Amino acid sequence: MFNGPAYTPEYDFSRLKTQQQKVKMVMEDGKWHTLNEVQDIIGGSESSISAQIRHLRKARFGGHVVDRRRRGNPEQGLFEYRLVTELQVELF
Repeated sequence: MFNGPAYTPEYDFSRLKTQQQKVKMVMEDGKWHTLNEVQDIIGGSESSISAQIRHLRKARFGGHVVDRRRRGNPEQGLFEYRLVTELQVELF
């Protein structure tokens, strides 16, 4: 499921799977979240949370739709993310 040059299954699989589940559970509310907001809820680093959000888009992790938009002053480069839920899809 996971991969990368620093990934070692026997050390990393359980931790990453748990983190991915936590990220998905936070984002299933359909609201917009910054990486820092997710971090405040589940812990971990912003870079690993960002990776888990990217994984949610991959077919092997569910092929979810994750929207991204800028928050606040565009020059600050702050982004927020939203997992599109089935309910949101039905509203369109």
